[in-house]
Amino acid sequence: TPTWLRMSSCSWEMTYNTNAQVPDSAGTATAYLCGVKANEGTVGVSAATERSRCNTTQGNEVTSILHWAKDAGKSVGIVTTTRVNHATPSAAYAHSADRDWYSDNEMPPEALSQGCKDIAYQLMHNIRDIDVIMGGGRKYMYPKNKTDVEYESDEKARGTRLDGLDLVDTWKSFKPRHKHSHFIWNRTELLTLDPHNVDYLLGLFEPGDMQYELNRNNVTDPSLSEMVVVAIQILRKNPKGFFLLVEGGRIDHGHHEGKAKQALHEAVEMDRAIGQAGSLTSSEDTLTVVTADHSHVFTFGGYTPRGNSIFGLAPMLSDTDKKPFTAILYGNGPGYKVVGGERENVSMVDYAHNNYQAQSAVPLRHETHGGEDVAVFSKGPMAHLLHGVHEQNYIPHVMAYAACIGANLDHCAPASSAGSLAAGPLLLALALFPLSVLF
Repeated sequence: TPTWLRMSSCSWEMTYNTNAQVPDSAGTATAYLCGVKANEGTVGVSAATERSRCNTTQGNEVTSILHWAKDAGKSVGIVTTTRVNHATPSAAYAHSADRDWYSDNEMPPEALSQGCKDIAYQLMHNIRDIDVIMGGGRKYMYPKNKTDVEYESDEKARGTRLDGLDLVDTWKSFKPRHKHSHFIWNRTELLTLDPHNVDYLLGLFEPGDMQYELNRNNVTDPSLSEMVVVAIQILRKNPKGFFLLVEGGRIDHGHHEGKAKQALHEAVEMDRAIGQAGSLTSSEDTLTVVTADHSHVFTFGGYTPRGNSIFGLAPMLSDTDKKPFTAILYGNGPGYKVVGGERENVSMVDYAHNNYQAQSAVPLRHETHGGEDVAVFSKGPMAHLLHGVHEQNYIPHVMAYAACIGANLDHCAPASSAGSLAAGPLLLALALFPLSVLF
């Protein structure tokens, strides 16, 4: 049984953005981290900010639960398999009219002239004492054309910044000298750390997103579960507790590419990470929330018998074109193929290959998100507040209520009083998979 299904409470969340029935990951991240619905493509701002319009940002910034936790004296961390300045993690610390402004190289001249800052810059400047940051995104931290430490001959891995800043050096300069700060870029360095001697950790393991779990280099790239273990070991030293955002973001990427096998193996690794987090914390003082920010147009069916490979064929042929079909299918995406004017015969291809693109009904270069409600699983203090059907932006308010952080503290007893609400750790685990995989 997947780890998330063993949690004590289950509910549903409505994922739409303020201007989109089917949401994107930026607007949804703003909802479940900042407690405010937002427009698609924007992060850390209210719906008054329009995508790509820098001059609509000022005055419409909203803060996240990571920010509230840090203000309350807790340690905070971000762990992701995407770039650390991708849509989901960026909503924890940035305020941007466009999720794609990874560095100043990706920003239009108008936005730069109006004073907007790229997301990598904001990561290092907005909340300077984030205790743990791990994921990909190295190239956005370095000056244009700076050679990557790992892929020296790969031009696409080189630095992107036009302002000439070295943001890793910036990160180091902001840390107190009496604290132990570590910048690392490979798995060996991560696993040799002594968490007791680490106060701040910045781990950037790839120039862009991290590799898929099936393709991962076991020497240079840590798994999501390995990153989560180290993060919690560092963060839990704080007697006031911690907040940790964990994102299995490449689940989403696998689906967009129509590569169901990659996506589902990413989901399995996410489950391992949730299990590891559970073994390192206690539901007596830790509220853990596991959810998705949206679904995908992904399904499996065909009346397959028990024991049939999820990546295998349905037990019958189509009663229309008399061809076989796989149990896994997409509503749209790159897997749409016509051979000789007819649907491709999948028995003639290696449909069990790691990068096989499952057949789709509508041809698109990239598969799209779905718009249905997604499940929310939780355990720990106040988990019962996550039941029924809620707006997505309800989630961070529950977590804040449980931990007695943020603006609403009227229900909180003094720390010394018996019976006060838990002020311990908070874990928000984002498993970006479609609804049908949950059950």
